[in-house]
Amino acid sequence: MPQGKPAQVPDDGLTTRQRRARPLVFVHTGPGKGKSTAAFGLALRAWNQGWPIGVFQFVKSAKWRVGEERALTVLGESGAGGTVTWHKMGEGWSWIKKAGAEEDHAADAREGWAQIRRDLAAETYRLYVLDEFTYPIKWGWIDVEDVVSALAARPGTQHVVITGRDAHPRLLEAADLVTEMTKVRHPMDSGQKGQKGIEW
Repeated sequence: MPQGKPAQVPDDGLTTRQRRARPLVFVHTGPGKGKSTAAFGLALRAWNQGWPIGVFQFVKSAKWRVGEERALTVLGESGAGGTVTWHKMGEGWSWIKKAGAEEDHAADAREGWAQIRRDLAAETYRLYVLDEFTYPIKWGWIDVEDVVSALAARPGTQHVVITGRDAHPRLLEAADLVTEMTKVRHPMDSGQKGQKGIEW
């Protein structure tokens, strides 16, 4: 987009101002690092604009204390920008695979999605960060068609960013912006463990 001008202007009857205010769906997917990081960067911009933000984490354990949560919670409580509400859905199914617990994780994910649907209907937030949301869709716990239809029907000016690997093709079709993070090299490839300040 040279000089911020779009390559084409759609014939949709909207003014430039209306088109600029149109709510967006973002998908950050792919095998590379940085999908959640990019979403939380977007949340910082939203906070600065005074928008209420809802973060829904679907795979990371509720016991984890991630840096983004602390930073955004402190910012949200500061009164200098938007509010931030952080929801942790389940116990981190990717890493905690207890016998017989899969249905519990699936139920947690379904309830998390039900809460998001309620919040979308009520226009609770201006930005929704659905972190690692591609996984419960991939595992069949949440119906992708239900997600696509709910996002298409959301009222107002609510933006939604979804992160995670292996995003469903229907989700990619429905999104306004899709970014694929491609891994070229990662320290874990050579046996290095994750570290504070980098992975969490």
